[in-house]
Amino acid sequence: MPEISDVYGTAALAICESLLLSLNDRKILPEHEIVGILRDAAAAHSNDTGDDGKADLHQAVAALINGILAGGNSVRRR
Repeated sequence: MPEISDVYGTAALAICESLLLSLNDRKILPEHEIVGILRDAAAAHSNDTGDDGKADLHQAVAALINGILAGGNSVRRR
């Protein structure tokens, strides 16, 4: 069986998105808080200095999170 790349990251993303949706659906966290969480996560990666040698990874992660924000994937927009 061939090795599937980034299965851990994909699973983590799916779990986190589901958690954010559930928190919003159950009115535990309002939409603006969830958006804030995503913006903070994107900013942490955007502002990473790349000292760990993974600058490209950090920029790609920030771009992915910003894409999620733009698409509304983690918040059910009404």
